[in-house]
Parts: sequence; C-alpha cells; structure tokens
Amino acid sequence: MPNNITATELARSLSDILNRVRYRGESFIIERAGEAVAALTPPGSKRGCTLADLVARLGDLEIPGEGFADDLEAIQSSQANEDTVKWPS
Repeated sequence: MPNNITATELARSLSDILNRVRYRGESFIIERAGEAVAALTPPGSKRGCTLADLVARLGDLEIPGEGFADDLEAIQSSQANEDTVKWPS
C-alpha cells in the first residue's frame, strides 16, 4: 500500500524518499491541498523475467527445420554478391 505524503514533505525529504523507493520498493502518493497529484513508484523489473520463466518460455519454441541453415546461407551469399551503396567515408 502506498504512503501518502504532501508535496512539501517530498521536497524536504526527496533524497530519503527516493532511497526508500529504490532500495525498499516503497511507493508514495504525493498530495497537494489534500488531493493526489502524482505517484512515485519503483520502475518495473529490468530483467523482464526470471530464469525459470525464460526456460519455460523457450520450451515452447519450435526447432527450425533442416533447411533453415541452407536458407540463411543463401541469403548471406545473395547479399554478398549485390552491389551495395557504400556510405562515403
């Protein structure tokens, strides 16, 4: 549950409040004249998912067919043979 603080309290204790958000994962509702005007919360997870979630998701992937490597080689060789526009150096 978020903590309610006034804008004045936030201004006076900004460093402490930011540390509480960052290190403790606390959330704050900032109020002005008794009305909520903003929320201060930790950002979402930077990792995106846990290792167990990743392994579970990868288990659903299909293995490419035998011709997949041949298709990639064909693409690479066709691009190598094309006259490409080079950026001036």
